[in-house]
Amino acid sequence: MKIFRWIFVIAGVAGLFAVRMYEDSLFYDPFLTYFHEASKTLVFPEFLWGKLILSYLFRFALNLICSCVIIHFLFQNRQWTVQGAILIAIVFAITFPIYLFCIADGFDVGYLFSFYMRRFVIQPMILLLVVPLFYYRQMMMNKTS
Repeated sequence: MKIFRWIFVIAGVAGLFAVRMYEDSLFYDPFLTYFHEASKTLVFPEFLWGKLILSYLFRFALNLICSCVIIHFLFQNRQWTVQGAILIAIVFAITFPIYLFCIADGFDVGYLFSFYMRRFVIQPMILLLVVPLFYYRQMMMNKTS
């Protein structure tokens, strides 16, 4: 049964990679090329607010689902999966409005600041913190048992 768990963990990781690999075709994000070029001479792209926000929310949902699959099948604990989802959602709820402000400000708040806020919005970076957190928690629980 352990192989079954690892297949789902690998599927979750593959899902995260797929979201990243197909971001050009899956999502509306005129800032992809803006940040890929990393040139301050690029013109701030034109965009549609509603379409942009829905696209980011859709991407967040896909990343969240894949992240929850990874957490659930790594630790086999439904409560931890919910806690992980809540932590990821809290970070998104904090960073998303900040990133939208950066966009509204034309990234005048700072190019690098805007770049990193965008990273927290579009990438499942919190998963890199949640998995070690839960692993440590599991080790401490096993140590006291």
